[in-house]
Amino acid sequence: MTENHTHLTPCRLDSYTRDDVTAILGDGPDPFGVDSAGLTWLPKEEHFGVRLGDRLVAHAGLRRLPLVLGGTKTSVIGVGGVAVAPDVRGRGLARRVVAAALDHARTMGPPHALLFCRPPLVALYARLGWREVPDEVRVEQPTGPVVMPLRTMWTPLRDGAAWPPGPVRLLSAPM
Repeated sequence: MTENHTHLTPCRLDSYTRDDVTAILGDGPDPFGVDSAGLTWLPKEEHFGVRLGDRLVAHAGLRRLPLVLGGTKTSVIGVGGVAVAPDVRGRGLARRVVAAALDHARTMGPPHALLFCRPPLVALYARLGWREVPDEVRVEQPTGPVVMPLRTMWTPLRDGAAWPPGPVRLLSAPM
């Protein structure tokens, strides 16, 4: 039976809970595979999802974050919590849900979106138009700033928005 993809349209979610994470990724102890980084993360403020029937099968979240970029204090839209249920991967749901989140992010003001990911996911995000940040990225943690051990990637939210050279300092915990 061929599945109709027209109903797999991303939508804005009113909330996103630990139960939603479990519904998408299962109830393992480290659903995003980042616990080994030892970081404290901020929750997302805006949520986008894809449902297959009544089941939430994909998610991407957003949060505005302060940072120092190229020596200038500004803000960025952090993208995080990107998840696709294992049994529906390979159907373009990550692309769809991230695109929906970025469409909203473009209305929020900052010129860039930023995300953190494990090295095996760099190629996926590169196919979606994200670029690696070449410089060191520091993020706040309860013990003070630390160098982000995961890969940092960015994408423009406005035409012509370039990523300035130099170190990056997120003035908060990562999202």
